[in-house]
Amino acid sequence: MNDPSLAQYLAVTGTLPKLDQLAAQTVKIGFLAPLSGPVESWGLPGLQGATLWAERLNAEGGLLVGKQRHPVEIISYDTLDDPERTARGAQMLVDQERVCLIMTLGGTSLRAVQPFLNARKVLTSTLLPSDLSPDTPYLIAPSETHPVYVVTGVQYLCRTQRPKSVALCAQRDAMGMPSLATYRAAFKAEDVTLAAEVIYDPNGSEAEAERIVAEMMAADPDVLCWCTSYPSMVHALTEAAFKAGFTGAILSCTADGYQQLVDKTSRDFMEGFTFQFPDFDDPALADRAFFQQPRNFYNDYIQRFPDSWSAVSWEYAAILDLWRAAVQRASTVSPMSVLAAMKMGGQATHAFGTAQWWGREVFGIDNALVGDWPVVQIRKGKAQIMRFASVIAWLEEHEALLKAEMRELGQLWQQRTADPGPVMSRRVTGRL
Repeated sequence: MNDPSLAQYLAVTGTLPKLDQLAAQTVKIGFLAPLSGPVESWGLPGLQGATLWAERLNAEGGLLVGKQRHPVEIISYDTLDDPERTARGAQMLVDQERVCLIMTLGGTSLRAVQPFLNARKVLTSTLLPSDLSPDTPYLIAPSETHPVYVVTGVQYLCRTQRPKSVALCAQRDAMGMPSLATYRAAFKAEDVTLAAEVIYDPNGSEAEAERIVAEMMAADPDVLCWCTSYPSMVHALTEAAFKAGFTGAILSCTADGYQQLVDKTSRDFMEGFTFQFPDFDDPALADRAFFQQPRNFYNDYIQRFPDSWSAVSWEYAAILDLWRAAVQRASTVSPMSVLAAMKMGGQATHAFGTAQWWGREVFGIDNALVGDWPVVQIRKGKAQIMRFASVIAWLEEHEALLKAEMRELGQLWQQRTADPGPVMSRRVTGRL
C-alpha cells in the first residue's frame, strides 16, 4: 500500500497496522445531517457541539488508539433532510473520506440510505430509535432515545398538577408520529383523558399554528402538548396559545430558544412550561457523567456559538464520547470491534448516567441506550431540571401500552415504511 489512510487500511484488513504506521494519520468521522433549511436547528447546533469536542480532544493530543494518539476530523455534509442528498453524502463519506463513524439526525432521509450503509457495515448513529430494526444491526441510538424519554415529563406533570385532560398535536412524519404514540401511552398510563388530537402537515406554514391551537382548545383541555414539533412550530404554537388566553399547562419535547418565548409572551405565561432538555449550566448536572464538566462545555459553546444552544447541541458530542471510550477499550477504530466494545455487558454510560441497551420489543433490536432522563421546567424565565426519572422503570411497567400505541400509528419496526402517508387531522374525545 502507498501511504494508506487508517480507514482504508481497516476496510481491507479489519485490523490496525503497526503503531509506527499510524503516526499523523487522521481518524475521520462523518456528520450527515441537515445544516440548513427547515430542520437546521436539529443539525447545525449538533455539528457545532461535535466541533468543540474534536477541538478539545485534538488539543489534548488526539484520539488514543492502543498506545498511539491521532487527530480527529469531523467531515460534515448538509443533507437538507432530503433523501437524495443524504444518499450522495453517505456515499461521499464512506467511499471518498473513509470515515469510521457516521452521525445522523435520522428519520425518513436516513431510512432511504440505510441499505447502502448496512451493505458497507458502516457504524451509524441516529437520534431516533424508531429508525432501528433487526435489519439495521450497525445503527445505534446511543445518545437521544427519542421519543421514549418523553414519558418522564408526562409522569412528572401529571403527578404534580393532576390534570384530567390533554390535547395533543404532532406533524405526520418520522419524528412526529412515534412521538405522538409515546405521548398517548404516557398519558394513558396516568389515566388522563385525550380531549383532542391534531395531526398536521410537516410542510405546512407556521401560520397554521393558530388554527391548530384553536382546534385543541375547543375541547377545553387542562394541558396542551406539542409533542415533538419542530422548533419553529413550537414557538408558533406557544405564541398562539398565549394570544388565545390559554391558562393551563403546556408540555413539549423541546423548547429551543425558550428565552425568546419568554420575551414574546410573558414570564408568568411560560412559568412551568415542561420539556426534556436542560441548559448544561444547570446545577443538577454538576455530578453527572459527561466527557467534560457540563458547565464548561455549555459556557464554551455559548461563547463560541452565541444564541444557538438547542436540544441537540450536546448530543452528537455525547455520542462521540461514548464512541471514544469504546475505541480505547477495543484499541481499534474498526467499526465492528468498536460496536462490540460499546455494547459489552449490555450497558454503558451516557450523558445522564448509566443506561442499558434496549429496544427489542418495540424496535426489534437492543440498539437504543436507555437510562435516566431529566424533566425540565421554565422557572422564573430560566430552564431548571426538576428531577431525573428512570425511563427503564417506566418501560418495565408500561411497555405494553407503548407498543400498542406504536402499533396503532404504524410505528413498530414491522410496520414502518419510507412513505409517511397522507396528512391527517382528527379530533377525538374520551379516555385514552
